Amino acid sequence: MTQIRIWDLPTRLFHWALVLCIIGLFVTGKTGGDAMNWHFRLGYATLTLVLFRVVWGFIGGRWSRFVHFFPTPARVLRYLKGQALPEDKAGHNPLGAFSVFTLLLLVAAQVVSGLFSYDEIAFAGPLTGLVSNHAVDLATGYHKIWGEKLMIAFVALHVLVIIIYTVRKHGLLWPMIVGDKMLDTNLPPARDTMLTRLLALAVLAVFAAAVYALVYWGNTQGTAGFGY
Repeated sequence: MTQIRIWDLPTRLFHWALVLCIIGLFVTGKTGGDAMNWHFRLGYATLTLVLFRVVWGFIGGRWSRFVHFFPTPARVLRYLKGQALPEDKAGHNPLGAFSVFTLLLLVAAQVVSGLFSYDEIAFAGPLTGLVSNHAVDLATGYHKIWGEKLMIAFVALHVLVIIIYTVRKHGLLWPMIVGDKMLDTNLPPARDTMLTRLLALAVLAVFAAAVYALVYWGNTQGTAGFGY
């Protein structure tokens, strides 16, 4: 068995920051009132994280790159037949990869729809003034009903799968905390140097600034949204 760095620090921080944001969004959304100010801020933070992860999926550590775990038909078929190659299981296995991409899509849809949503009381997304009332109604309906239900269902399934894999000692959770994983094959480790970490911080800062600028611009167009 060989200990190999699978998840670089930026990927791990992204993962746990996203977990905290999703929990915070659910709590503040259900609490309402003044907590909605934090709901908006957490939504902007979540959008920043998702944008970061998309870019990091191309320039991040080896096992964080989409190309190394994208669930191609060949990889999925090998995995289902029990013939998976070591690299198919080093990071996200092919089925886990579906989970990753689905989660990113659902989170992105939820936060983007939130930018155009209105609660018909006091809070509106910063971009509601840029689209028609019908579009706002559609975004609000998805954000408050279908999107929320899909997110809850998927997160519940995701947690259940992690628990099952943990009980079976497949080692999913611990590597996402420490970064390293014990493998019976010597595979290339992920880059996780000070330089790559600074690169990740720069990418995150760029998207944080971009989201801030988008929200600020939307608010200046006469909408009732709340910025940072």
